Amino acid sequence: MESSHVAIIGSGLIGRSWAMVFAAGGFKVKLYDIAQQQLTSALENIRKQMKELEVSGFLKGALSVEQQLALISACTDLKAAVEGATFIQECTPENLELKKKIFSQLDLIVGDNVILSSSTSCLLPSKLFTGLKHVKQCIVSHPVNPPYFVPLVEIVPHPETDPSTTERTFALMKKIGQSPVKLNREIEGFVLNRLQYAVISEAWRLVGEGVISPTDLDLVMSDGLGMRYAFIGPLETMHLNAEGISNYCERYREGMKLVLNTFGPVPEFSGEVEQKINQAMSEKIPVVPKVLDARRKRRDEYLTGLAKLKKQMKCD
Repeated sequence: MESSHVAIIGSGLIGRSWAMVFAAGGFKVKLYDIAQQQLTSALENIRKQMKELEVSGFLKGALSVEQQLALISACTDLKAAVEGATFIQECTPENLELKKKIFSQLDLIVGDNVILSSSTSCLLPSKLFTGLKHVKQCIVSHPVNPPYFVPLVEIVPHPETDPSTTERTFALMKKIGQSPVKLNREIEGFVLNRLQYAVISEAWRLVGEGVISPTDLDLVMSDGLGMRYAFIGPLETMHLNAEGISNYCERYREGMKLVLNTFGPVPEFSGEVEQKINQAMSEKIPVVPKVLDARRKRRDEYLTGLAKLKKQMKCD
């Protein structure tokens, strides 16, 4: 990128995580929100998280906590926040009209070299960016929650996005230590959520049909498929579980089709099955803010440890 200055629009969980990721990469970050109190709280939260990461040895980047914190500033003026930035990452709530309003405002004040990027997890670029003067500079950079601990970023272009926008965004994500993937075209749910929803859908059906308990279902993933998929994807798994993909298909295609044809319709995600799963999850992890926060913290520690292990194994 031509500048080391980025702007983050929205200081919620995703915005704060993006700010930390960019600061770890040595970028100056302007964090924008409409309320000063929200920004003050966000900066305090970022400082607290970074201090904890430093103590645990999981702080990203070559800079110290204080050096990274010095790169992050807050602003309630949108024009001032984006001044000098060549990359703007929008992180407002998942509301189409709100996001369109933000991008319409940005469209009026940015130059022709600025990338306008959205963190949306499900809104199609064609719904977000169509009609904007700078549509060729618009793209979706969908992170996995939380971005600081899970590096994947889905880069999804608008039909009119200039290829250079995609390439610049990809290069930037690599530079700050993320793992970007390029989608060749937009599709509902992008790729990560399509895979995730396929798993959730079948998990829901299996519990609903009484095949397995909610707790054991999660164990199938965490102590089974998940251990494999933390390092290699489903296609490489197929490749290695036989003498290559073609041999796998020759061996297992009929069995796969037989099983897949028994899958039921898309669940409603409501009613008795919802109550059954909610009860099981609530018994394991009570729906109490303090308990949920502790569990999320533990999740983040696990993810950080896994990321560190993966990095170490790649270097060996």
